[in-house]
Amino acid sequence: MTGSGAYALLALPFFGVTAVVAVVAGIVAARRARAAGRGPGGGRRTAVLTSLIAGIALLVMTIVFDNVIVSLRIVAYDPALISGAKIGAIPVEDLAYAMAAIVLLPSLWVLLDRTDARDRADERPAPEPTPAPAEDTK
Repeated sequence: MTGSGAYALLALPFFGVTAVVAVVAGIVAARRARAAGRGPGGGRRTAVLTSLIAGIALLVMTIVFDNVIVSLRIVAYDPALISGAKIGAIPVEDLAYAMAAIVLLPSLWVLLDRTDARDRADERPAPEPTPAPAEDTK
């Protein structure tokens, strides 16, 4: 490492928040599964595989497009503030936000999911239909 790594240190709070949200989402998902009578692993394989594929796509696109904008000098990094490790023209610290998004978005999806509330609303009995007014036969 040749630089001070200030950009990497800047990403640490984001990783901290991401880790806390991911742990809370895991706890919430396990409790919801237990309340629904399912094991905590139900559907986990599909969710992990989907997240993995989307995460790889996001990282590849970030690497490609960030290399383009750095190579075109639209964005520049101070060499004194990067760790020194690079992928093409970009410092590895540039991938921190994409990696946080890969974990944070599915976690927020779990936390903000309201399908259980909708399912409970669907289970309520339908209201009694009101009788139609009698027709006048005169």
